Amino acid sequence: MERERQKYYSLAAIVVAAVLFGMVIAGGLDLTPPADADRHTQVQPMMETIAAPDFATLADRVVPSVVSVTIKDVQEPSERGDRMPRDPFHEFFRGPQAPSDEPSVRRSAGSGFFISADGEIVTNYHVIEDADTILIELVDGTQFECEVIGRDEATDLAVIRVEKPERDFAYLALGDSDTVRVGEWVMAVGNPLDMDHTVTVGVVSAKGRVLGLSREGTSFENYIQTDAAINFGNSGGPLVNTRGEVVAINTAISARGQNLGFAVPVNTLRQILPQLRENGMVVRGFLGITINNLDQDSAEAFGLSSRNGALVVEVAPGRAADKGGIHHGDIVIAIDGDPIVDTRELIDTISAMPPGTDVELTLIRDGKQRKVSVELEARDAIGDSTARDVEPSREDDTAERLGISVSELSSQIRRLYGLEDEAAGLVITRVLPVSPAADEGLVRGDLIIEANGETVETVEQLQKIVAAVPAGGYLRLYVQRPQAQGRSFFAILKLND
Repeated sequence: MERERQKYYSLAAIVVAAVLFGMVIAGGLDLTPPADADRHTQVQPMMETIAAPDFATLADRVVPSVVSVTIKDVQEPSERGDRMPRDPFHEFFRGPQAPSDEPSVRRSAGSGFFISADGEIVTNYHVIEDADTILIELVDGTQFECEVIGRDEATDLAVIRVEKPERDFAYLALGDSDTVRVGEWVMAVGNPLDMDHTVTVGVVSAKGRVLGLSREGTSFENYIQTDAAINFGNSGGPLVNTRGEVVAINTAISARGQNLGFAVPVNTLRQILPQLRENGMVVRGFLGITINNLDQDSAEAFGLSSRNGALVVEVAPGRAADKGGIHHGDIVIAIDGDPIVDTRELIDTISAMPPGTDVELTLIRDGKQRKVSVELEARDAIGDSTARDVEPSREDDTAERLGISVSELSSQIRRLYGLEDEAAGLVITRVLPVSPAADEGLVRGDLIIEANGETVETVEQLQKIVAAVPAGGYLRLYVQRPQAQGRSFFAILKLND
């Protein structure tokens, strides 16, 4: 019995040893499957499936608050020339006009939406700009005449109101455009090509677009871009989020592409709505400066540790900023102690203040922080010769690091480039196609006024400043462009050798 027990134990030991030996061999040959813990660390987390909104229900809620806007404009023969399209907005509505000696009626169409039960409607300024009569139509076909309550060309917004409301109207709530995210679902409702109450959907494609559609509004452009289909006649209609809140007012399209629509953020409307209701117009605070955002190169060139702030490029003589002692090259970093992130924030903050307000601006000048006090002003309402090549009087052709040739301002050079007697600086006579200067957009005829904050009037002065810039360092040029109405700007050149 004892012998049989020993045989059993011996057999069991052999089996266990064989199993262990097999596991070692399999592991050495990578035949052992990974443990559960290993698999779990390698599996990527599953993305949550995002369902599309119920657009049909959303349309049921939004469409009754949207109106088609039709205007009539009686034009005398003498007026037609003055009322032809003056800016890109007008392409939404205006077609060719045949000459005639008789008065004519111009009809055009747009969109709008109710913002109150008593008949207040938001639309675009350019929709009702020249209107003698404004007629709206609801989704049920009911029509009402409207009067203009307020308009603002700078933001292309207007408020009109039903003249004799016979009932309460369904209206839309105003959302918060600052919280809108790129990629968020949106719906546009309007009157494209006279097809009233058309619904289109898409997403927010981008924010903060500046299009330069008009001289009056460039400073205030901050468009939300969307791929929700927008066409001629959608202008003035709402762009709503999935909760049915208005996040923007459809305004413009790009004729060069597809599904490139642009809308004014609703927070822009919020800021000016009280003035439109009370005064019929908007009066804004004004500094009288031209500003740029700081990019990485600009921040390094000015010796800044942050890109927050607004770089003052030009100061209008005799205006508020000039009187307050602001200079070009200053970086505005705060207003009344509140930090300024970029030019958009500076413009919005100043514009929201009434003229006559005293503001304290925190600046960085020559690497040092200082404060100035400025009293805001009111924003204003808004011969051909052929030059021939001659030998410049004195020219520096050794500025290889910049990629430009410059000349001092002799009488001959002034005549050649059409420069006024009061023009100062060095004129650029040549720009190499592949060079730091070309990369920054400098062109022949530009005037270099300053280099790294120092006034330059001679070639030697510029050479000395350039020579002091180390490899990889920056040269700040303050440039004036006479052929562009004297526009001034900073060009930041990175010098590699």
